Amino acid sequence: MIILLGVALGLATGTFVAVRRKGTVADILQYAFAYCIFFTLVFLFATLIIQRLII
Repeated sequence: MIILLGVALGLATGTFVAVRRKGTVADILQYAFAYCIFFTLVFLFATLIIQRLII
């Protein structure tokens, strides 16, 4: 579930950054996708660390 939070947060952050930089639709999609991948990986590793600490 934490990974889905990373996906949503990444999409929102990437879209916000691209719109703030006055990007085109392609720029917005690219930033959203890149941030989505980054945040998903960060939250994936966070999930793994949390699971290892609990177990």
